[in-house]
Amino acid sequence: MITGWRHPARLVVLAFLAATAAGTALLMLPMSAESGRMTGFMDALFTAASGISGTGLAVVDTGSHWSTFGEVVLLVLWQVGGFGIMTLTSVLALLVSHKLGLHLQLTVKTETNTLNLGQVRAVVAGVVAISLVVEAVGAVVLALRFWLGYGEPFGRALYSGVFHSVSSFNSVGLALYPDSLVRYATDPWVCLPIVVVAVLGGLGFPVLFELLRRRRRKRWSLHTRITVPVYLGLMAFGTLVVLVVEWGRAGTLGPFGFGDKVLVGLFHGVMFGTAGFNTVDVAQLQPATMLAGDVLMFIGGGSAGTTGGIKVTTFALLAYVLLAEVRAEPSVHVMGRRISAEVQRQAVTVALLGVGVVMAATLVLLATSSFRLDDVLFETTAAFGGVGLSSGITADLSVTGQLVVIVLMFIGRVGPITLVSALALRERRRRYELPEERPIVG
Repeated sequence: MITGWRHPARLVVLAFLAATAAGTALLMLPMSAESGRMTGFMDALFTAASGISGTGLAVVDTGSHWSTFGEVVLLVLWQVGGFGIMTLTSVLALLVSHKLGLHLQLTVKTETNTLNLGQVRAVVAGVVAISLVVEAVGAVVLALRFWLGYGEPFGRALYSGVFHSVSSFNSVGLALYPDSLVRYATDPWVCLPIVVVAVLGGLGFPVLFELLRRRRRKRWSLHTRITVPVYLGLMAFGTLVVLVVEWGRAGTLGPFGFGDKVLVGLFHGVMFGTAGFNTVDVAQLQPATMLAGDVLMFIGGGSAGTTGGIKVTTFALLAYVLLAEVRAEPSVHVMGRRISAEVQRQAVTVALLGVGVVMAATLVLLATSSFRLDDVLFETTAAFGGVGLSSGITADLSVTGQLVVIVLMFIGRVGPITLVSALALRERRRRYELPEERPIVG
């Protein structure tokens, strides 16, 4: 049994904290700001935490505040957060010694959610390869559009393509423009590549590995068979809500034609569970749309993906547990497989911890600000879900509020189970069982 600070889960937490500290220090340098002056500690800390967690919430405008050096620091933070600190560490270990020790493999297993210890080396290489290939393809498509479609200089178009592709895949949602991607709302050659790249990042690396093997659906693992349809279904639900609720709204979809409305609705329906770019003013969304967005951001994407939240599989398993209980079935069956009681407890734990931290953060923000509940809840679920959408209140939060959001982003990225495991002193086994008694439920 691994105890102390050498426990893999603790090292994952420490690695993210160390990367956030390093990012904060770099962003505070005068050369990181366009003005050439040092950025304040809180602004740098918030930006670094947002970057390493892949959240994308911002207290300063990305394109105008940060210099090219500062933007490169952000790109590195996003990439490191996407790879996973322990995954990146294992890659360096492979390059240096061509050998992974057992302890390091266990650490990577904690970060990437791989199930077979012997596959860790292939997983690490696959994570890097898939990330770079998807980001490169997305960057090329976007760069060509910016260059040929909008007449930007080739170097600027290429840089913009890389920036937005990396931001998309790693579920960041930060753009080089103060209005996010509003100027490209009706351009499918910008919006659709970003949607595809963001979805691939949100699906999770285990699912992408399996899809790349070109296996028939009947041979997919249970994890993939759950993740793919549920994730796509949630995005379809988000798209439908945006289209139905916002169709005639003057501040959102109203001014667009039929085809453009569908494109904007699809874009935002997907962004709720992935990167968090926006092509309309989020502050103008109806409360019903924001509530649907809260739900989708809280659920997040696939396990071992670049999004936060409780994850799609957790949500799906809870639904199956509920269905089995309603049917009075003694065990939970999912797609021809029985789910163990341990997995059921883990799903319930992750969901309840997620609800608890989001509600606690919402209460603190409401108590320390004058913002509406709709806006505050949207902000906290976006932070927990690792989504860069905001109703515009991030920069106006108090220092206390910003610290709460930072903690929430950290928890959403590292994961409730990993965080609890890191804080626990050691694993305990119960040596005896107490007499059973049934309290009244309901």
